[in-house]
Formats: sequence, structure tokens, C-alpha cells
Amino acid sequence: QVQLVESGGGLVQAGDSLRLSCVVSGRTFSSYTMGWFRQAPGKEREFVAAISYGGFSTYYADSVKGRFTINRDNAKNTVYLQMNTLKPEDTAVYSCAAKRQIGVTNLDGYDYWGQGTQVTVSS
Repeated sequence: QVQLVESGGGLVQAGDSLRLSCVVSGRTFSSYTMGWFRQAPGKEREFVAAISYGGFSTYYADSVKGRFTINRDNAKNTVYLQMNTLKPEDTAVYSCAAKRQIGVTNLDGYDYWGQGTQVTVSS
């Protein structure tokens, strides 16, 4: 069974940075497309970023482009989300997800989800 565990969230001030991590159990991490999603209180879950199984392709939501960077270390079964210049509107629970489908621009089809980590950005 595939399990995803996020960490790295916290309370920061606007303009600060955070790096989220997501460790994936199992032997097939390097074959998964990985994504980060977030959900703010009272809002629907939204896509943040995705990275291909080999790490060569990435895709970002317009709201985070230029501020957030997704990368992965297949030797450590870990995907990261580096978040810079954080804004109060970035406050949300951030979850990582994995899918066997190839393609970072297809926002659907994620098979496995983590529980999420809270990110709170104060103004």
C-alpha cells in the first residue's frame, strides 16, 4: 500500500519561505507523477504544482508561478515544495498526491493522497 506523509508546514509571516516535504512509501515512487494541492477554509481544493516521474517536467498554478518550486529526490522517495515570498492567501492545508498516469498538466487521476500539512501565513 502506498502512503504519503507530508511535513514542513507551519506559521510564518508574509514574505517568508517554507519547504514542504512528502515522503512516499513503496518501491515505485520513481514511476509516479507527483503533485501538490492545497485547500483553504471554505474553499475547494486547488492544484499547486506537479512534477513528472523523472523530474524533467514541472507545471504550476498561475498563482504560485515564480514563487514556488517543486522538485523530487527519487533516491529518497521524497517530493518537495519550496515556497518563497509567501502571501496570506497561500494559507491552506497542503497535500501531496501521486498518480501512475504520465502528464503533469492533467490535474486529474491522482491515485494516492497524503493527509496534509497546515501552512499559515500572517500579514
